[in-house]
Amino acid sequence: MVSYPDSASVERSLPIRRPPSVSSHSSRTSTVRRHRQHRSHFGGTALQTQNEFPVFTHTGDVEIVISNGRKEQRYLLHKLILTQCSGFFEAGTSDEWANAGDVSSSGPPTNGTALARIPSGPRQEKLTWRYELDWGNNEDDLPMLVQKKTQPTMFGGDAPPAQPPPARNKPAAPQSGFFRSMANFSTLHVPATAPENDPDDETFRDYDNLFRIFYNYPPALDAVNIANAYVECKSLLLLADMYDALGVIGPRVDHHLLRFQGRLWKQIAKYPPSYLKLGYMARSKAIFAEAMVHVVGQWPQGINQLRGQIAEPVIELIEDKVDEVDELKAKIEVKLFRLSLTTSRGERVSPSNNWLDWMAVSLFRQWLAENTTPPPAPILKSPRPPGSRNGESAPLPPPPAFNTGRIFRLLGQGGSSYLSHDECKRFLRLNPDHYNRDNLKRFERRIDEIKNKAKDAVKPLMRNFLELDLREGGLPYLTCTRIDQQDFPWDE
Repeated sequence: MVSYPDSASVERSLPIRRPPSVSSHSSRTSTVRRHRQHRSHFGGTALQTQNEFPVFTHTGDVEIVISNGRKEQRYLLHKLILTQCSGFFEAGTSDEWANAGDVSSSGPPTNGTALARIPSGPRQEKLTWRYELDWGNNEDDLPMLVQKKTQPTMFGGDAPPAQPPPARNKPAAPQSGFFRSMANFSTLHVPATAPENDPDDETFRDYDNLFRIFYNYPPALDAVNIANAYVECKSLLLLADMYDALGVIGPRVDHHLLRFQGRLWKQIAKYPPSYLKLGYMARSKAIFAEAMVHVVGQWPQGINQLRGQIAEPVIELIEDKVDEVDELKAKIEVKLFRLSLTTSRGERVSPSNNWLDWMAVSLFRQWLAENTTPPPAPILKSPRPPGSRNGESAPLPPPPAFNTGRIFRLLGQGGSSYLSHDECKRFLRLNPDHYNRDNLKRFERRIDEIKNKAKDAVKPLMRNFLELDLREGGLPYLTCTRIDQQDFPWDE
């Protein structure tokens, strides 16, 4: 009997080799399949969802919508970043705020401003927050973010609002002015019929700059025109103050303005009270100190712009520095009035030993007394203005602030800045017996001697603690106020 080999065993013992073309085609097919898994079923490449500022689609959990009915700016940001930068968001997304309107611990919040849990699948629920900008009822109301209750949809997202917010009725913005440059909104949706300059552009710009700084992006602020930059920075600081974010926004504003360098110091010299308030809000030591030197030197000129508009510790600091300067001026005035000349024998000049030199000392002291003493109050009544009733006295305008800084500046310059040749000549002519060419020359030499002594006496008042270069032009007030580290009225 003939036996045949088992066909099944033969097939198992003989491996079947595939042609090289088949194996390479299989590898290419698997590679193509791996790359094709990102293609959509419609034959095109799938759209990549945005996951970067200002919309973090995959990781964002705080939605912020700013809309005025004509255009809308939407942000999807992170609670972690917002709470680190803003006390407003830290409080608004806290558990205490979330549970403020809860009826039961298991059910969703019932308060309109509370949080809502959005189902994001069977794995876990995603906690989200939604804020919308409330423009207020009147034009004078400040727009403010208000937390809204999120409405989950069947797909796990938030349902859009039932109707768009009504358009704000405001007059068209002017074509020129401070706000000529606005932020570059990457996701700003503007209707085709929207005007070129929306009157709310400044608000959109400020909020965009606020969130850009939160995410360490440079703010869109004017880098050419310092006047525009001041207005934009001030508006941004006011917004940051509303949301308790000055600690984050202030350094960026400080950095931006300091880039103007010399132009910034000149602008502060023109508007010191305004920049003092800005420097205080931004916690800018350089801007605050520069403006403080100007304010103290001009005081009380800027009192109306600061009283009630800045923190009381700042007013107290100004008054303390003014008192320090006044005390220093009083000490130096005593030295100036004691200045004298001596004869060739070393004796102090007097009417008995040298009449002409004593007249030079007397002229200097008279000039100093007239210029460092406030003028007397007028005795005569001012005429009644037209239209005033009989017997009613017209209110007198407040007298101009008396500032001796200009006089000390003249003493510090010396030379012909005061008691010039013509003044000396006119003085000697009052006594014809003593007026001649030789006496005039001697008289002027003695005046120069006492001027040099006065120049040395006022040196402590001539110190300059400004960054402003005074060589381009002097100031009519003193700039010797020094702001030390412990003087800054804010907590480090």
